[in-house]
Amino acid sequence: MSETTVPEAAAVETVAPDSVAPESVALGELALEVRSKNAGPFWVTMELFMRDAASYRLAADEAYVSEQVIAHLYRVDADDVQIFRIPSLNVVKISFPRPISQGSLRDRDMHAGQHHVPLALVRVPRPEA
Repeated sequence: MSETTVPEAAAVETVAPDSVAPESVALGELALEVRSKNAGPFWVTMELFMRDAASYRLAADEAYVSEQVIAHLYRVDADDVQIFRIPSLNVVKISFPRPISQGSLRDRDMHAGQHHVPLALVRVPRPEA
């Protein structure tokens, strides 16, 4: 039996787009909560609950949170990433297939409870007061 190499989200570095100045801030610092969880055994869903409209606009901005950024962070296909922006709640929800199904031998986070960490570390410009 041949061994298959499976990418793992924990090994991925955070993204800092070139347009972000040194006085940037992590998305997690602007959020009330950033969480991740299973959406069944084959999908992960993550949510950014932003503190206010200004922070939400940054989290919802495709320059910082897009299918391509998520694909890079979690080593998944950008075509499989789904992003839902909910301005009335200041929430951005992201879903994508788990690279490793829940409970399998190589699963290192059975409930996907730690998958949100790379997303929370994405740098964005500090919102204007």
